[in-house]
Amino acid sequence: MTAPSFKVIVVGAGPAGLLLALLLSQHGMSVTVLEAAAELDSRPRATHYGSPAVYELQRAGVMDDVMAEGLTTRKICWRKLDGTYLAGIDNDVLGDDPDRVVCLPLNRLGQILARHLQRQPTAELKWNHRVTSLAQDSTKAWVSVSTAEGDITMEADYIVGCDGANSQIRRSLHGDMTFPGKTWDEQIVATNVYYDFDHYGYEDANFIIDPEHWHMASRITRDGMWRVSYGEKAGATHEELAARQPMKFAKMLPGNPSPHQYKLTNFSPYRVHQRLAVSMREGRFLLAADAAHLCNPFGGLGLTGGIVDVGGLSDCLYGVWTGQANQEILDIYDVIRRQKYRDIVDPISSENLRRMYDSNLETVLEPGKDKFLEMCVNAEKDVELAREMALGINVLKYDFRQHYTNTKL
Repeated sequence: MTAPSFKVIVVGAGPAGLLLALLLSQHGMSVTVLEAAAELDSRPRATHYGSPAVYELQRAGVMDDVMAEGLTTRKICWRKLDGTYLAGIDNDVLGDDPDRVVCLPLNRLGQILARHLQRQPTAELKWNHRVTSLAQDSTKAWVSVSTAEGDITMEADYIVGCDGANSQIRRSLHGDMTFPGKTWDEQIVATNVYYDFDHYGYEDANFIIDPEHWHMASRITRDGMWRVSYGEKAGATHEELAARQPMKFAKMLPGNPSPHQYKLTNFSPYRVHQRLAVSMREGRFLLAADAAHLCNPFGGLGLTGGIVDVGGLSDCLYGVWTGQANQEILDIYDVIRRQKYRDIVDPISSENLRRMYDSNLETVLEPGKDKFLEMCVNAEKDVELAREMALGINVLKYDFRQHYTNTKL
């Protein structure tokens, strides 16, 4: 039996917030999304969705639209700076498996999710609604919201912070300076570029190992756009990094191109972090995705982990709404999702980054030197191992419905 007046507020209209709202509203739940900005974020940002994220997008019914614009990633490989192939993971061993890795710039996914959400009669999306403070009691949670028409208060049974790395919800709950973890010394520059990597035999995703010019080059659109993300020296300004970009491309990219040989469409320097909130539940407030945890982008674990968060949280809230679960399922959500970050996302993503700049290229493929690359080499001769590696990220999944206590309703 559903609670007649049950309502959820989602703070943040990034893809995680939109996906959570869509999943809840598809059940008929009343959901309001509050977004401080006037429109969707147009920055391309992350691009790759691992198998457990694809599963959640399928559950939301958006995969046909995603695949109409995106593409499946075939082979992921590691190379030396001179292009020498070291090892790889071939996703083609999965055949027509519906959960194989998909690529689509994040801003395009946001547009798809917003279109689907706007069709839901129990959902609303409010722009220019900036949360400024929050409070709760034993029965409700509420937020103070700044709007163009003035300040208002909005309340709900539960409020979810999906408002990114600088989450107002997390900072209000835990304090502005409380987000345990670290900031990497290494600075990342993300670029989108049109360049003929195919001419040089590059796979769909290529991780280049080098102590100075380490980078990733990955196909991200059907029309030939590639994402090139590379490491840069710490402390450099945006202007200094922009001035160094032509030199970096000439050193990094195959063929050592000059600027007239490629078309650069996006240039975004940023710092990278490994951080986990002290809790993902505080009473009737919940956190998900980047509001709850951050990791470096090499491997797509942050994006995939965030999407898996909201898929699981939607099941928890649905269970509470229908009376199939009590509120303690939200404590289980907190425990499990934080455990998945600590045990899987943080160590693997950290290893992915360190491998790119801190590997001895003379010995990296020797037995016992890098267990992951050693497995990749073995998988190229073992189809079952290759399938296991291609689907390995499914360990991020967790079915919270197993904690429903009254499934007879």
